[in-house]
Amino acid sequence: MTDVNAETERMLPRTGLPARLAVPGGILAAVAGTFVYVGTVDPNQPGHYPVCPLYRITGLYCPGCGGLRSAHAFVHGDFLAALQDNAMGVVGYLGFAVLWTVWVVRAARGRPLNLALGPVHLWTAGAMLLVFTVVRNLPFGGWLHP
Repeated sequence: MTDVNAETERMLPRTGLPARLAVPGGILAAVAGTFVYVGTVDPNQPGHYPVCPLYRITGLYCPGCGGLRSAHAFVHGDFLAALQDNAMGVVGYLGFAVLWTVWVVRAARGRPLNLALGPVHLWTAGAMLLVFTVVRNLPFGGWLHP
């Protein structure tokens, strides 16, 4: 029986380092550009961004509510405000940084980024988002309101 990862690595074309880093570099440029925009255009000032439709209709906070304010605070180095605005957003920013770093290291070595996320991982992430959403909408979860 052959190892799937070894087989995958053998099938990859041998390319130069700039070509292997092009996609991770493009993703980083897109994310950095987005953070620069949100850092420049303050979401705390009305009229720059639309209001969350779920919040507008129901008054409930979705998992993304406060995400733009959180990103704005994060860009400006106010990490406590970023956590207050959307704690799961900050977890996502840090998770992206770790995942992107692993991706770049593997790409530089000529190896694919094999994300072996199984159903347990996806269900756990979904459950965490659900709990976060429910708790932030309960009376005792006011500390999670954006």
